[in-house]
Amino acid sequence: MRARKTNKYPIPTRVQVGDSWYTVDRAEVLPGCRGECDYASKVLSIAARSASYAYTSAEQFNTFWHELTHAILKDMGSVLESDEKFVSAFADRLTNAITSAKFKE
Repeated sequence: MRARKTNKYPIPTRVQVGDSWYTVDRAEVLPGCRGECDYASKVLSIAARSASYAYTSAEQFNTFWHELTHAILKDMGSVLESDEKFVSAFADRLTNAITSAKFKE
């Protein structure tokens, strides 16, 4: 019996931030960006590619955590919510922490 292959970089379809539930939309292309966080409609959009480049699953995974960071900071009322430099640096570190985590089997 073969073990079932798991996705190394799973992205959820929904996620709760504070009292709100965000839907995760897997868009084909988002003009000018890899992802978007729409606070009003509670949607995190993650692009599969740009006009000329297909994002890897690792890049899409990082984009998910980037957009989720925006949503979390907005929920907290933080002024850092719109600071792209901070959000990118934080999301990169968060993605690395998540992907490098080791669990006892």
